[in-house]
Amino acid sequence: MAMETQQTAWRVAFIGLGNMGGPMAANLVKAGHAVRGFDLSEAALTRLAAQGGTVATSIADAVRDAQVVITMLPAGEHVLAAYDGPDGVLAHAAPDAVLIDSSTVPPEIPRRLATLARPGTALLDAPVSGGTAGAAAGTLTFMVGGDAALVERMRPLLGNMGRAIHHGGSLGAGQTLKLCNNMLLGILMAGTSEALRLGIANGLDPKVLSAVMQQSSGRNWTLEVYNPCPGVMENAASSRGYTGGFATDLMAKDLRLAHGAAAASDVATPLGDLARRIFEVHRANGHGALDFSSIFQDPVTLAQALAVK
Repeated sequence: MAMETQQTAWRVAFIGLGNMGGPMAANLVKAGHAVRGFDLSEAALTRLAAQGGTVATSIADAVRDAQVVITMLPAGEHVLAAYDGPDGVLAHAAPDAVLIDSSTVPPEIPRRLATLARPGTALLDAPVSGGTAGAAAGTLTFMVGGDAALVERMRPLLGNMGRAIHHGGSLGAGQTLKLCNNMLLGILMAGTSEALRLGIANGLDPKVLSAVMQQSSGRNWTLEVYNPCPGVMENAASSRGYTGGFATDLMAKDLRLAHGAAAASDVATPLGDLARRIFEVHRANGHGALDFSSIFQDPVTLAQALAVK
């Protein structure tokens, strides 16, 4: 085990090379790992090849001799489809391969994978926070569920893609950590946007208002690195037409997942539920593909939000 922990190069299969998975796979290549990737997008495969990775023709081809399999997919149904079935990860990965799902899905999905896998399969759920910028820079935060010894074994590899790796507990705990974090993020983005719009409507310069709140009790991540008001922060999605970044569709999905987890555990989350409704309206207004900070430009009334079930 000690020799495996110190190993510097792994054969890695990476399934899902989109806005998050693509940069994550590229960072593994930069770190010296042999990355074999698969995605349904030809453009994504071309980018991986240009970055030094190897293109696979299918999931089975990607995982056939991998020591580690990492999946980064849009939703729970995609994860189950990738792992299960005659052409999936579980059917073709080596018995001793470590399987890591970094998608954001309900906590029951990784537990379901454990029931589908052969006994003894090494599984981790490891969703991330940090957005596309963090994926590109290799500064993601990993929230991991699974066996503690396995987490430590994989820590160096995860560290090639992120700067913080937190072990939350047993399988599924990583997803719970992620849903709690993203529920709060949705609340903060909606609230920060409201505060900025209120200030602007009353004659304040959004740069001045942002600076004051950033140094006062309203301080939060959206003000520090992801300001939703165009022109305030040069590198934020708001200053490039809300392109790239973390799509409204994905934020709405995560808020639905948090809502489901709250209902299942009988926990009241009224602010989280209101944020879910706000982003559902924003999505229905045609902004699903835009970064979620675009909520700044689409004020949702309380009546509109409350009309969402």
